[in-house]
Amino acid sequence: MSFDIDIIESFYHSLPGKIQEIRKQLGRPLTLSEKILFSHMDDRSHIAEIRRGTDYAGFKPDRVAMQDATAQMALLQFMVTGKEKAAVPSTVHCDHLITGKSGAGPDLKSALGTNNEVYEFLSSVCSKFDIGFWKPGAGIIHQVILENYAFPGGMMIGTDSHTPTAGGLGMIAPGVGGADAVDVMTGMSWELKFPEIIGVKLTGSLNGWTSAKDIILKLTGLLTVKGGTGSVIEYFGEGARSLSCTGKSTICNMGAETGATCSLFGFDKAMSDFLHSTGRGKVAELASNQSDNLTGDSEVYAEPEKYFDQVLEIDLSSLEPYINGPFTPDRAIPVSQMKEEAAKNGWPLKVEAGLIGSCTNSSYEDISRAASVVKNALSQKLIPKAELIVIPGSERIRVIAERDGFMDVFREAGSEVFANACGPCIGQWDRKGSDKNEVNTVIHSFNRNFAKRTDGNPNTHAFVASPEIVAAITFSGNLAFNPLTDTLTNSEGREVKLSEPEGIDLPPTNISGAETGYQEPAKTGNRNEINIAPDSERLQVLVPFKEWDGSDFSDLPLLIKAKGKCTTDHISMAGFWLKYRGHLENISNNYMIGAVNFFNDKTNLVLNQLTKEYDHVPSVARAYKTAGIGSVVAGEENFGEGSSREHAAMEPRYLNVKAVIVKSFARIHETNLKKQGVLTLTFSDKEDYGKIMEDDRFDITGLKGFAPGRQLDIVLKHSDGSVDTLKANHSYNETQIAWFKAGSALNIFRK
Repeated sequence: MSFDIDIIESFYHSLPGKIQEIRKQLGRPLTLSEKILFSHMDDRSHIAEIRRGTDYAGFKPDRVAMQDATAQMALLQFMVTGKEKAAVPSTVHCDHLITGKSGAGPDLKSALGTNNEVYEFLSSVCSKFDIGFWKPGAGIIHQVILENYAFPGGMMIGTDSHTPTAGGLGMIAPGVGGADAVDVMTGMSWELKFPEIIGVKLTGSLNGWTSAKDIILKLTGLLTVKGGTGSVIEYFGEGARSLSCTGKSTICNMGAETGATCSLFGFDKAMSDFLHSTGRGKVAELASNQSDNLTGDSEVYAEPEKYFDQVLEIDLSSLEPYINGPFTPDRAIPVSQMKEEAAKNGWPLKVEAGLIGSCTNSSYEDISRAASVVKNALSQKLIPKAELIVIPGSERIRVIAERDGFMDVFREAGSEVFANACGPCIGQWDRKGSDKNEVNTVIHSFNRNFAKRTDGNPNTHAFVASPEIVAAITFSGNLAFNPLTDTLTNSEGREVKLSEPEGIDLPPTNISGAETGYQEPAKTGNRNEINIAPDSERLQVLVPFKEWDGSDFSDLPLLIKAKGKCTTDHISMAGFWLKYRGHLENISNNYMIGAVNFFNDKTNLVLNQLTKEYDHVPSVARAYKTAGIGSVVAGEENFGEGSSREHAAMEPRYLNVKAVIVKSFARIHETNLKKQGVLTLTFSDKEDYGKIMEDDRFDITGLKGFAPGRQLDIVLKHSDGSVDTLKANHSYNETQIAWFKAGSALNIFRK
């Protein structure tokens, strides 16, 4: 089914004129990223003055996508804007609230019962405001977007950090917080600091056990979890053209783990083939007629150093499979070196479970390649040594995989097939025994592997790999197994070697027509009032945050000084807490409970300066709030990396945290904090982080003269009477300063 075809036709009709206008102003060859970004700017009269990585710009995205966990808060905010319908095509996808436990059927049934109140709320709001609704079981948001909505050259935003998956179909598709989505849904422009552009040249072609996943596993190791921050990653070269569309999407999906704004590939035959296969031949035809405008100019790719801010090159022909982890996705280890690394670090080699799926690797191609490994292993009388779980990306993929026999192969190996949902990738795995916190190892084809993320157990060592490698290691039961060189002993005692994976990029027959689970908005609009029960534990009407009182902050106690990595999973956990995503008061009970306190190396235990006793972080924050005082949070590098969840910003605002002061921020989290009215500052001298004491009080001065580029002063008042005065930087522009003064960005819209 082709959605929004009239809008897409109009876009392609106007594109040549926009590109011509951009060329005239810049007077030089263009990267693909620039073509899409500049063509979506709301004001193109000054593009020659835009400085990458410095200047903010306003954009007009073509659509908005939301998953059910983040959609709740986004739609609660949208409801108070007074708009009658979404200004751009928008959709909600129910994929986050389904817990994997007993298999697809029972798990889906359980989710429908447990989350009925939330699903009914989302369905009715979507119907009222002309928003498409994908029911539970329809599939993971990013796979559904790729199959039904993404189109080359377009721009979309989504309330999930892996929205960049659509870059596999040539879109600029950043993940954002719900407040950003509300801006676009109300017809406002979306503000973004114009990104720098990293060019990645791919040469050669993949072979044997290597896959598209290994490209991004290697690149994440090269860039680290913050090396892509503030940048778009643009892939080019013969190697890029050799990849399937879903392979490209895998790479763009996990590009989020570098901190990148998004990633993308230029339009090519693989994209056209995918569009035809998903029943969107008309879009493929329109894009093919614009092919020159849907890729970077040849001069750019011939001399990339002249046009990109950074250039990297990866030779696919010599690339070997990678396994990344544990506890961070940028610890990239070639499979040939895993035995040595594991021994050196004392990682448990016995693998307890292998999981194939997630929004990163759940396409038809992924399923077919993993199934080929399993089928070959079974034919050689091998028995899996670890639990195997498979998670299809969408109902469309599941139906076709069932039809083509792949799911039967997995079941023959004893695999459990979970619902078409996120499941264990986001902690929605009711894993037996995980509450014992035993040290163990799992391997999966997901994108993130932070502590506790997979099953809630801080001692689960989660490693990230391709579906093929996951399948192979599941049969070996050994993390150090290298299928390129090693053999396994089968049930007859013979040594056998696994054959190289084989797969199919696209199903042999068209897979359109399987849009199971889609609910169209009411044609006339559902104008009924959306009622939320006052005693609901799942949903809560939002109360506007108070505006800034015009004074400097004074005598604020330290809430927590977070030590080391502090992701949005540490700040606002998923898993169990997902059920409170529509209830700000309740979900605030998980604020910073996963962060490590610098002063005692413990989680969720901080000093209450009022009582001089230790307590849980949310409890201490509430004590300060009840006493009428705010508090301060301090952190280290890349603070808030990971998910786009704005709850990690709304919770501190609700708990009266006045400022977050860190060495550096992850892009989405910093924006989310700004949107909610929390002051975001970075240390001018990163060594000043070390000066903060557990019982310090903070004065933050200079707010009356708050202006772009002007530093603020932080006065640390120590309990011994001594004082340290620090300089703090910020990245606010005039618009964002207005958000702070109004109490939140939404407060400005309300006015």
